[in-house]
Amino acid sequence: MNLSSIDLLVIVLYLAGTLGLGLYISRLASRDMNAYFLAGNKVPWWALGVSNASGMFDIAGTMWLVSVCFVYGLKSAWLPWVWPIFNQVFLMIYLSVWLRRSNVMTGAQWLQTRFGSGRGAELCQLVVVIFALVSAVGFIAYAFKGIGKFAAIFFPWQLSPDLYALIIFAITTLYVIKGGMYSVVFTEVMQFVIMTIAALAVGVIAINQVSPEQIQAATPPDWDKLWFGWQLDLNWQGLIDSVNDKIQSDGMELFGLMVMMMLFKGVLFSMAGPVPNYDMQRILAARSPKEAAKMSGLVSLVMFFPRYMMVAGLTVLALVYLGPQIQAEGGGFDFEQILPYAINQFVPVGLTGLLIAGLLAAFMSTLAASVNAAPVYFVNDIYKKYLRPDADKRTYVRVSYLVSLLLVITGMGLGLMLSSINDIMQWIFGALFGGYAAANLLKWHWWRFNAYGYFWGMLAGLIASLCLPLLMPDTHPLFAFPWLLLVSLAASVLASLLTPAEPEAVLGRFFAQVRPWGWWGPVRARVLADQPHLAADIHPARDWTNIGVGIVWQLSLVAMPIYLVIQQWQGFFCALLVTLVTSWILKFNWLNKLKEQ
Repeated sequence: MNLSSIDLLVIVLYLAGTLGLGLYISRLASRDMNAYFLAGNKVPWWALGVSNASGMFDIAGTMWLVSVCFVYGLKSAWLPWVWPIFNQVFLMIYLSVWLRRSNVMTGAQWLQTRFGSGRGAELCQLVVVIFALVSAVGFIAYAFKGIGKFAAIFFPWQLSPDLYALIIFAITTLYVIKGGMYSVVFTEVMQFVIMTIAALAVGVIAINQVSPEQIQAATPPDWDKLWFGWQLDLNWQGLIDSVNDKIQSDGMELFGLMVMMMLFKGVLFSMAGPVPNYDMQRILAARSPKEAAKMSGLVSLVMFFPRYMMVAGLTVLALVYLGPQIQAEGGGFDFEQILPYAINQFVPVGLTGLLIAGLLAAFMSTLAASVNAAPVYFVNDIYKKYLRPDADKRTYVRVSYLVSLLLVITGMGLGLMLSSINDIMQWIFGALFGGYAAANLLKWHWWRFNAYGYFWGMLAGLIASLCLPLLMPDTHPLFAFPWLLLVSLAASVLASLLTPAEPEAVLGRFFAQVRPWGWWGPVRARVLADQPHLAADIHPARDWTNIGVGIVWQLSLVAMPIYLVIQQWQGFFCALLVTLVTSWILKFNWLNKLKEQ
């Protein structure tokens, strides 16, 4: 594709503006580690929420969403449960509050509040650091593969996708490493504004250029239906035959079973709390537990409508105008290329530059967040604690620069070895995070769970997830999740029961500070006998009610823009009504009941 001079100018101005802003703000981050990694706990909750939404509005994920919306239609609204997107609901309802009450810098350091400071706690911190670094490398590889595929179609120079990715990585890494959390948050707020304008514009273009009758002619029956049965029952024969092959390769024929598995995995994974990445760092960077909860709620509210306006808009444009071309090509079409193909064909000059700049912004947000979140685990929990405890503050920041650079290089190396976005996404969200769930669920909800149980549970899950591609290469990661969970759960429980419980003083301090619900019987009784007022902060029934309402609320936010773009007005107004009713319930049963501390 030959971009116009206007489009190229928009892109160049954007890249220069982002780099300049990031480097200008970076002077605020170099004072100490708290300023570098948590922005001194001074950033407003709404800025952290928009920043977090921008970090999740990634280009590789958007390419995947367009491909699944093309193939599965409205039913694709359920597929992000594989991540799961509703983990944000669990965070907003109670987990962000629990986590922020700790007043620590990293998830590994948080473990001291739960397990104390003995040998077992040190092993826990070590395994969390390993997990944080491994998952960061996976996210970087995920972003690398997505931006390379995207850039190779749009930019006029005849470079390979991997070379384009290397160039864009270099620009992003420079301001992220230099500026820390300050640069990440403030550049991501700017990037989100650009992305939202471009996304809404794409949705409007699709509404104006494609009629409901054209969509119906280009898709099989029930493509425009949100609900489903046990079988998928979408037959593309005669329209785009290769889509049937795509459905089979995805393993989605038994759609009902897949959604049930995603829900099962998603609930357990969400109860485990955020993995040690950018999501957790934003929570720890909030000014108070109340602001941490509000920040997590804002993510869903601001992200889904613009993102799915763009996803649905590019999908219907591709269906109607590129469908015959894809059918003519036969098999072998890369469905992850639908997004750049659609932009190439249908977005006008000027807006194309803005949209590409916006998608570059989304990519840079994802990379920036991943690169900023992981080094703190090594620097704070390994280097500072064991190697240089007496070093000056700037030394720790400089070591963070080096660790960030090494992570980027390693992630790029992994990205060069893997062939598709879907390969990386399925491994991260299906396998790697599957090994994380059991130990981290138990740490919140079972008093007898101890540091050795956490260490062996995490280690067993991590090793099992890394071995999964080698031992079970043909198994879908979603179906491997129960086995990963069982391995990690068995190691967690056995190690806990075979070693002494944590000291009563440690458990009592944790319970009084966090106020969790679950199997805390003896600890709860001791603490509430001395501090009975804490009982008012423990309300599992209310939390679970709000979680159910929140998941419905979030699904309606996903479905509503898709209904709007395909001009299904009955579905749109039903989704809007559900959004308003669930928002009202959450306002009175969640938001109004949040406490400052």
